[in-house]
Amino acid sequence: MSADTVFEELVSELEPAGAEAGMMFGARAITLRNKAFVCLKDDRIALKLGAGSAAHHAALALPGGELWDPAGTHHPYKDWVSVPASDTATLSPLAGAALTYLRETLG
Repeated sequence: MSADTVFEELVSELEPAGAEAGMMFGARAITLRNKAFVCLKDDRIALKLGAGSAAHHAALALPGGELWDPAGTHHPYKDWVSVPASDTATLSPLAGAALTYLRETLG
């Protein structure tokens, strides 16, 4: 399954919760109240999970999981983890965790 298809499936899953497809960081994104919490960059999905959270640790433990550096400048975002889009079994729950984290931070 292509990364674009995986991304579209995540959008479809999260739309009933108020999420929308959009653009952030020069990439396709899923947003809530104009704040991105999932991004598609090349063949990877980046998720804003909150540094130190259980979901953040779980995503970093996945094969290919790493802190997301959207600009490629070796300054990764500490709250974001990038994983291969091919890891479809874990992306849905991680995207749900990212939505929950964003809702908590927005108040």
